[in-house]
Amino acid sequence: MPRIGTAAAALLLLGTAGARAGETSLPDAILAPGETIVLTLHAEGAQIYECKAGSDGKLAWAFREPIASLMENGKTVGRHYAGPNWEHADGSAVTGKAIGNAPGATANDIPWLKLEVTAHRGTGILAPVSTVQRINTEGGKLDGACDKAGSFRSVPYDADYVFLRKG
Repeated sequence: MPRIGTAAAALLLLGTAGARAGETSLPDAILAPGETIVLTLHAEGAQIYECKAGSDGKLAWAFREPIASLMENGKTVGRHYAGPNWEHADGSAVTGKAIGNAPGATANDIPWLKLEVTAHRGTGILAPVSTVQRINTEGGKLDGACDKAGSFRSVPYDADYVFLRKG
């Protein structure tokens, strides 16, 4: 069964009461004041890293892309992949660009993010979404040196994605 943290539970409760995301206790860097929750989905997947030479010529892991299933009540209802893109089973999808971040709970957790939606596809549930928040992250982080340029490593992660609309 997917893990739903305290912040996600609060968001779900606030969302059903019609409250705004800006009223929750999220880090300031990812708040979306004045926006209303459309949908919250749990993600299970991996962050994919590639071994690349940095500007200093040393090999290190560099984030390449995410790949995850989006779930609601334990049922897969979409997917998350490079772009970053979120695609719902109803055919609607959004692409985003990170505009804010806050640290994950531990050193192994990818950061919480605020993403501005830059493109829409379809007319389903994601059609009105203007902002996506990634919260309650667990795992997914890979830092440090690597041995072979061009090699890949996937690191499991899970998170909750909150889809918001203005007004």
